Amino acid sequence: MALIISALLIMTPVILALIGSTHTTFEANLYPPKITPGSAGITNYIRAWDFGLGRMMLNTIFVAAVVSVGKIVLSLLAALAFVYFDFRFKSLIFVFILITMMFPTPVRIVALYDLVESLKMGDSYLALTAPYLASATGIFLFRQHFRSIPSSLADAARVDGAGPLRFLAYILIPMSMSAIGALAMIQFIYMWNQYLWPLIIISSEEKQLIQLGLRMLMQDLAGEQEWGLAMAGVVISLLPPLFIFILLQGQFRKGYALAEEK
Repeated sequence: MALIISALLIMTPVILALIGSTHTTFEANLYPPKITPGSAGITNYIRAWDFGLGRMMLNTIFVAAVVSVGKIVLSLLAALAFVYFDFRFKSLIFVFILITMMFPTPVRIVALYDLVESLKMGDSYLALTAPYLASATGIFLFRQHFRSIPSSLADAARVDGAGPLRFLAYILIPMSMSAIGALAMIQFIYMWNQYLWPLIIISSEEKQLIQLGLRMLMQDLAGEQEWGLAMAGVVISLLPPLFIFILLQGQFRKGYALAEEK
């Protein structure tokens, strides 16, 4: 019962957004508020889509996919080096990488902007993706996972003549699919919700991301207070992250099952 109540509380904002997306301007401004579906459901969704949300969603899907794949690849390679290679100052470098987790993007946004502009990368997809490709979280996650894998597998692969990349591709990656799925979903949703950095670095309307698109939709409609239309845009923007969650939830279950067995 407690889980059902908690689930309902968590779902309440989504349910209200779904109901609100069907309201006309008159219905949205009623007092007391109307908590039943309105009469402008399909109309609101068509108008929100015609605003350009489709193009912005495609832009965001591309950016989120590039960042997610790039982070996973670089994190896997870095974790491989930290676990299976010996080099000077390895522990110190790893500690330094972990320290970067204490400095989120808003803290270093000015320095990052100056760097991107000095490299002539402003107002480009490269500016949206390159600063996010390195991930201390991903390196830490895969490093800890690789350390739990018996070292005898690495010794056996070495005896068979497998190089580091082959060992990574044929042994480590298949054994790390739950961690890869978790990181992919976290990073995709993280990039899907990006607002501050795209707001600063992107000036072209055709390269805008979905969160800025929703903000533009709210600004254009603020005078008329067409909140039903705005809620329709919000509901549309929820669909790709929801699809990614449904696609990768099996990897989460596998990872949870392994944790329970341990």
